[in-house]
Amino acid sequence: MKFSFVSLFPNLIQFYFEDSILARARKKNLFKLAFFNPRDFTANSHCKVDDYKIGGGSGLLMQVEPLYNTLNFIQCNEHNPHFIFLTPNGKLFNQKDAKRLSKKDHIVFVCGRYEGIDERVVEIFANEVFSIGDFVLTGGELPALTLCDAILRNVDGVLGNADSLKEESFEDDLLEAPSFSKPFIFEKKIKYYTPSEFLKGNHAKIAGLKTTLAFCKTKFFRPDLFLEHERKK
Repeated sequence: MKFSFVSLFPNLIQFYFEDSILARARKKNLFKLAFFNPRDFTANSHCKVDDYKIGGGSGLLMQVEPLYNTLNFIQCNEHNPHFIFLTPNGKLFNQKDAKRLSKKDHIVFVCGRYEGIDERVVEIFANEVFSIGDFVLTGGELPALTLCDAILRNVDGVLGNADSLKEESFEDDLLEAPSFSKPFIFEKKIKYYTPSEFLKGNHAKIAGLKTTLAFCKTKFFRPDLFLEHERKK
């Protein structure tokens, strides 16, 4: 699988893949990375990529031509690119999207800057437009990394133990059950206990308890998910 990032600031992205799980997966060639900077596709000597909005308004906008040239180059020279634009007005990204997109051959994340991207480029190239929440960031690099991380977790071999995906949050519209590590008793002024059922080795009862805890946690923290879970029963 391949991920390409179209960004004016690729250095903000590259470092994320230099450590931990994704670094190991990359060394195993489970995925590849590429970076494309629209400044390299400008026609002017100053590599200008932004300009004022037509019709007025504050801030600068990423110009049509440099970004069009970049994406057209990718479309003509790369295998089967799937263009994803990151913008606050896109569809809210979720775990179902992450699992679905993990089957793609090549995902291209288009990261906006300034006051965004000229809408004509979105209309020409976008296969999907995503948001990570109802807030505004200074650029699309962080949302692109967020999506990439979530997608990669669902690629075969990236996680050391594929079974860990089975108990993830948002599976079956439930949050993941609370988790505990050793020691069984943690004492800090008062004693905090791990549920004793976890220590008895009865896997069926442990699984049942986890389901109950996931059910309660979802009902408390995400009543919207809880209602969706109940609706599907």
